Amino acid sequence: MSRLYGEQHRKLQDEFGTRKMADRVEDIACKTEFDDEAKGFIEHMDMFFLSSIDHQGRPTVSYKGGDAGFVRIIDSKTLVFPSYDGNGMFFSMGNISTNPQVGLLFISFETPHRIRVQGTASVSKNDPLMQEYKEAEFIVRVTLSELWQNCPRYIHQRTKVRDSRYVPRAECETPVAEWKRIDLMQDVIPEADLKKVQQVGTIQIEEWVEKIKTGSPEA
Repeated sequence: MSRLYGEQHRKLQDEFGTRKMADRVEDIACKTEFDDEAKGFIEHMDMFFLSSIDHQGRPTVSYKGGDAGFVRIIDSKTLVFPSYDGNGMFFSMGNISTNPQVGLLFISFETPHRIRVQGTASVSKNDPLMQEYKEAEFIVRVTLSELWQNCPRYIHQRTKVRDSRYVPRAECETPVAEWKRIDLMQDVIPEADLKKVQQVGTIQIEEWVEKIKTGSPEA
């Protein structure tokens, strides 16, 4: 009995003659616990992609970033990560609150490698790990269902240029998001952000767009 494949996958595997190969891949790669190798790779990463399911049953994908080590494996079945300030949509966190099924893709572009994680997630503002992550709004705990390593064949090798200045760090104050400085946003951003903007001043939306186009670290 496969943990990964349903009839829809078997139909295509049979059409292309890959059923036995798919079974072998699952036998070799599919795991139900985090081992030391997976733990080391995941905890070394400073970003991953999170897939969740919205209220209409649609899959969504979100980029999650932080300093290396912001994702932790706390036991053989549990992964945790913080949810930092975003755009106020709370899309991923809202999705998880009604459908806990998630997928996580950890991918290294410097030494091409990737691990896929499937699990069941929960979101809490009262998790004991909250105090260990500066400015975290929630802690997400993911109970592992399966993980497996994908081959790096199509991963383009790239080199990291710089860390994001927006990652909350104990040794410095986190700057307000540049898009929250846009003049058109001043009547809707939270009070705490409004006070920060008042200290640095507003910008026009065209200025922010230009920073995005030029790859400015302030974008």
